Amino acid sequence: MAKYTGPVCRLCRREGVKLFLKGTRCMSEKCAIERRSYPPGQHGQSRRTRATEYGTQLREKQKLRRVYGMQERQFLKTYHLAERRKGVTGEHLLSLLERRLDNVVYRLGFAASRGQARQLVNHGHLLVNGRKVTIPSMTINIGDSIEVREKSRQLVPVQAALEVAEGRGVPNWLDMERSVLKGTVQALPTKEDIDVLVNEQVVVELYSR
Repeated sequence: MAKYTGPVCRLCRREGVKLFLKGTRCMSEKCAIERRSYPPGQHGQSRRTRATEYGTQLREKQKLRRVYGMQERQFLKTYHLAERRKGVTGEHLLSLLERRLDNVVYRLGFAASRGQARQLVNHGHLLVNGRKVTIPSMTINIGDSIEVREKSRQLVPVQAALEVAEGRGVPNWLDMERSVLKGTVQALPTKEDIDVLVNEQVVVELYSR
């Protein structure tokens, strides 16, 4: 599957907000958006564009897609899954995105960023319900347990991420056993549990055009 391999800091600058794509760097003075709070490119400082309804919808969709590190085709597939469920499509979309395995690994504090979480999953460092899983997009359900393999618990990135996560905390819908680096899904995440500053209803309106 294709993936974005360019500089991620320019993605934050394009959206005008921190997307926290580089872990601790995003919380330091080295953060690109702190140093250059204008869009990337040759004309980033001088370009003045009038916001249109479509443009606003597109930016919200791109922001949400980039936060979770997904390509358009994969994101659209997730939207269609949310659309087929009864209830509010936008809230179902956020719930499905939050329950991706790579995001759950990040929320539990096993990784400093979602990108690092994807790498840990791809390399087989995580177990889901006791079995090794290497699919970052796997949807986690209530009752599922996610843990770091015993041989991987002393990895430097994992230990460093755990130290940073202490200040961030673990969402209410997850239960964390730090002694064994194991987390369990206690409930489905709600909109209030998600700290991504995005208007999901605008994204639904974009795909409903």
